Amino acid sequence: MTAPEVSATDVYALGRDPAESARLRRQSEELRPDSAALLDRVGLGPGQSAIDIGCGPSGVLELLAERASPGGRVVGLDADRAHVAMARQFVTDRQLPGVEIVAADARHTGLPSGSFDLVHARTVLVTVPEPAVVVAEMVRLARPGGWIASLEPDAEYSLCYPAHPAWTRVGEIFHAAFGRNGADLCIGRRLAELYGAAGLKDIGVEARASVYRASDSRRMIRPDLVRSMRPVILDMGLAGKRELDELDRAVREHLDDPRTLVMPHLTFLVWGRKPDLTR
Repeated sequence: MTAPEVSATDVYALGRDPAESARLRRQSEELRPDSAALLDRVGLGPGQSAIDIGCGPSGVLELLAERASPGGRVVGLDADRAHVAMARQFVTDRQLPGVEIVAADARHTGLPSGSFDLVHARTVLVTVPEPAVVVAEMVRLARPGGWIASLEPDAEYSLCYPAHPAWTRVGEIFHAAFGRNGADLCIGRRLAELYGAAGLKDIGVEARASVYRASDSRRMIRPDLVRSMRPVILDMGLAGKRELDELDRAVREHLDDPRTLVMPHLTFLVWGRKPDLTR
């Protein structure tokens, strides 16, 4: 007998609470320049259709709506019902034209094949244990000749200078907790390979190494993620409450110092085209 499939929200490597939702909203603004650059690579234009897989509370919905208007269609998809409600409110508040939000699993959305000129996912593949399954669904959703695009981190290479033991320890805890379900923190480097295995052509890759200023909230991404995963960390016995509190205080104090250099991870922008076999 085949074991029942684990739900999409259960395999998500990060937490499911208001703090994580707030972090995702901040992330939409933090990553906006990188996401805009990625969308510029694929040339989404007025009247075209796009879907943001795993959009969370806001994703890149605004960027997609700006490019697809007038006359275009944008779908935001997420498996978390709370995020679906937040995304719908975001669309209403921003008065985004032609945007629809649906609740579905990124691994099997139930949407018709060949529906979109662009299928996009940002920091989604890094959180799931079988990213190739999601990529296959993204390819299925793209029309022949359409584009698939992803923005994902690669956390093997990070920098905190001067070094600090709290940063090192937080990193150890983060990697151990994040990978508990098989999620790959080095997914960024694998994107082009996954795209090629899924049959995409004209694959492009760009890697970015951002050093964040003291005023940039992205600077705190590692301690923020550890906060999101705190229940999991405690349950796994990776650290106790007192240690987590002390580490959080120490690492944030160190990162608040504008003299500290912080590069939490590399960011990979990858895009590819679904072949049009009729041409």
